[in-house]
Amino acid sequence: MVISPLTKKKLINFKRIKRGYWSFIVLSLMLVLSLFAELLINSKALVVKYQGSYYFPVFSDVRLGTEFGQENAGEADYRALQIALEAQQGDDFVVMPFVPWNPYEQDFSGDYPPNAPSVESRHFLGTDVIGRDILARLVYGFRTAMGFALLTMAASYAIGVAVGCAMGFLGGKFDLFVQRFIEIWSMVPFLYVIMILVSIVQPSFTLFVAINVMFGWMGITWYMRTMTYKEVAREYVSAAKALGASNIRIVFNHILPNTMVMIVTLAPFTIAANITALTALDYLGLGLMPPTPSWGELLQQGKSNLDSPWIVTSVVTAIVAVLVMVTFIGEAVRAAFDPKKFTRYV
Repeated sequence: MVISPLTKKKLINFKRIKRGYWSFIVLSLMLVLSLFAELLINSKALVVKYQGSYYFPVFSDVRLGTEFGQENAGEADYRALQIALEAQQGDDFVVMPFVPWNPYEQDFSGDYPPNAPSVESRHFLGTDVIGRDILARLVYGFRTAMGFALLTMAASYAIGVAVGCAMGFLGGKFDLFVQRFIEIWSMVPFLYVIMILVSIVQPSFTLFVAINVMFGWMGITWYMRTMTYKEVAREYVSAAKALGASNIRIVFNHILPNTMVMIVTLAPFTIAANITALTALDYLGLGLMPPTPSWGELLQQGKSNLDSPWIVTSVVTAIVAVLVMVTFIGEAVRAAFDPKKFTRYV
């Protein structure tokens, strides 16, 4: 893929804005690590050597405790197995993830939860009100929130860009009809729709993506309509039409490249809005079904248990940090891709 000199200038300008550039690096690294969270935060062992054989439980099916000499007939307790094999001081060993707890597992081995952060128990941010590891739920909740935000943005922008570009390019009755439709549809109360659907259908990740896309495409549509109207009136579009270029070629080869600046600029702020929306819904109890890891659910626990400050401190810090980084990225992109500095007419 060949990058145009103009795009290279924009990328260089983006790198010069340090807080936006480093926020992008850190957030991208966090997202990549969250995709491999099972290797870093899990109650399953990464590697088990037992009686001369090697096992990789995190990559395989459930291993029963009886396979490793444990009495329980269910899934093996790899933390207990690690302690037992270390006590034997033999060749067998167990390699556990950095945090040996999964986000659904309850720990009642110590005091009654919630328990404060402890290095000894490997609950580095403590446990919630039912004994689940907070760090595990934060990381898995981050993956859920970012996945929701990115999928919703991609689907909403695909619909909004297509509809808005068609409105601006075709105009006439089609433009008027879609305008009236958007005005009517935007009057439908989003929260009421959520409440009605949640009472009828079991809440799921796919359902919330679909609902947010249903209401989220309209914002970008107005921007695309306005931008397309401006581009259609320019001389290079008239020249392309005079040369016999098809409407599809004009839209994809001329109009869309000149409106991508606006799309790229708005994308980070849309991601922040989507993360906030899912967190708010989970906080209100209208979001994902328990026990799905969720920042909103942790925030609700923190608000209800202020005598356990590690809960609310952890989740608020995570939310603020992510939203600030996304905002810094958005500001840097807006400055780097400023159309007043960089314009492309072809």
